Amino acid sequence: MDNVTVVQHPLVQHKLSIMRDKNTSTASFRRLLREISLLLCYEVTRDLELTAVSIETPMEEMQAPVLKGKKLVFASILRAGNGLLEGMLDLVPSARVAHVGLYRDHETLEAIEYYYKAPGDLSDRLVIAVDPMLATANSATAAIEKLKQSGAKDIRFLCLLAAPEGIENFRKRLPDVPIYTAAIDSHLNEKGYIVPGLGDAGDRMYGTK
Repeated sequence: MDNVTVVQHPLVQHKLSIMRDKNTSTASFRRLLREISLLLCYEVTRDLELTAVSIETPMEEMQAPVLKGKKLVFASILRAGNGLLEGMLDLVPSARVAHVGLYRDHETLEAIEYYYKAPGDLSDRLVIAVDPMLATANSATAAIEKLKQSGAKDIRFLCLLAAPEGIENFRKRLPDVPIYTAAIDSHLNEKGYIVPGLGDAGDRMYGTK
């Protein structure tokens, strides 16, 4: 699919399989989500620009590569996005953080916003929006459209699982935003859940129903 990257790394796929298992405990699910987010973050940031700065090693002075430009922004789509966010901050602790609070109306499946807080200077930063599931894509697209209204121009979306219907909806509404995911599953069921999926990521993270 155009502008969609599926991360096929064996460790990603192995950890995802354990997370899918309904018998995996809340503690294990949360730990695995944090671990897998490190690997996914590695992929979504693979092409970041570098510049050279002068440093001194114990041996001599050298021109060393460092990230170019302003710090990244990770935008967590609450609440499940925080599971990916924590691991990504382990890898990039200097990143700024935005939070977009949305919940899905179980009748219409539309996203309803209840909270938004973001750094004030998004226009010249790479913004990576994160949510474990891209199901209908209504929440993801609403969150990214909100980030765009706040000035974000360079945006990527990172998720754990995606449904074909969600990708299609996302591509129609946000053709300029690349998607990174660990797997594209079969379909959505009548309640808008990904099949075979792994259930509700937020509920499995926090032990709620």
